[in-house]
Amino acid sequence: MAKSKNHTNHNQNKKAHRNGIKKPKSHRYPSLKGVDPKFLRNQRFAKRGTFLLKTKEKAAAKAAIKASA
Repeated sequence: MAKSKNHTNHNQNKKAHRNGIKKPKSHRYPSLKGVDPKFLRNQRFAKRGTFLLKTKEKAAAKAAIKASA
């Protein structure tokens, strides 16, 4: 009895290219899963601080515009 075929790549390339080989989609914000918890905690506080600072600046700018008008 003859040995059976172990492997072939015939037609696989054509099949792969029928719908095109696409790059994996990159997301805007990559997952923070598995990131150092100490870093994440600090990042959270930093985000909050910058948010508060920006809101204060916006309020000050609005007040300046109101005062000049």
